[in-house]
Amino acid sequence: SGIDFEIIIIDDGSPDGTQEVAQQLEKIYGSDKILLRPRARKLGLGTAYIHGMKYATGNFIVIMDADLSHHPKFIPEFIRKQKEGNFDIVSGTRYKGDGGVYGWDLKRKLISRGANFLTQVLLRPGASDLTGSFRLYRKEVLQKLMEKCVSKGYVFQMEMIVRARQLGYTIGEVPISFVDRVYGESKLGGNEIVSFLKGLLTLFATT
Repeated sequence: SGIDFEIIIIDDGSPDGTQEVAQQLEKIYGSDKILLRPRARKLGLGTAYIHGMKYATGNFIVIMDADLSHHPKFIPEFIRKQKEGNFDIVSGTRYKGDGGVYGWDLKRKLISRGANFLTQVLLRPGASDLTGSFRLYRKEVLQKLMEKCVSKGYVFQMEMIVRARQLGYTIGEVPISFVDRVYGESKLGGNEIVSFLKGLLTLFATT
């Protein structure tokens, strides 16, 4: 690609063999390119970001799921978009242009669409996909947002964008195809939906 990069893998003791695969990749590509930084147990997404940032040496950070529901083929488009508009954040969107979701049942699609619609109405964030996590951040912007954000779970991604707008950071979007994981299962249940709605109302009241 001609782009200097490193891949930092944060694994919270998952039972699916992630660490073993990462160790094999480390042997093939070298420990300067593949950095495995495991943690003993599940400590949450926000702390995983902070943990990963400690080891990032570049000026930009791309955050993505490692189960390939986020396809690496979109990364060059993120980089192109960032350069084109000198954006602080480039966010992958499933709800614009050629973006889309594959492998979800109707209920899951309705919940996701409904969550995004509610967020657009209440918060007017100026971005079309608030709950996705496939994004490119300028490193110092990510650090600043992490200091400001207090949410956990699904609301966390939404708060990152809302706070970014509040702080005057610029956001570009790239349409992506999201493919649901083939193995394992989604953890979206009633509790997550309730906590999402609570978090949404808190953001509405405080931003």
